[in-house]
Amino acid sequence: MEQVTLPDVLTLEETSAYLRLPIETVLHQAALGNIPGRKIADDWRFLKVAIDDWLHSQSSRDIILQQAGSLADDDSLAELRNTIYQARGR
Repeated sequence: MEQVTLPDVLTLEETSAYLRLPIETVLHQAALGNIPGRKIADDWRFLKVAIDDWLHSQSSRDIILQQAGSLADDDSLAELRNTIYQARGR
């Protein structure tokens, strides 16, 4: 079986295949700045080494904090936190 070599600079489609994520997910995360990439005119480009570094640097704590940030505008979050703290005896 012949091994496929990826170029140093990846397109959106190549990055999607490399990360095994839908194109829409990669596009959205790149637009938010969560995945390292650059938009050039109407096209996105990603350095493979930057993607690799990003994958290696993402700790589970960082990922959880990023996801929690998306809940910051949720009005029920404070009530949920209080319920959890009461259940834990805090």
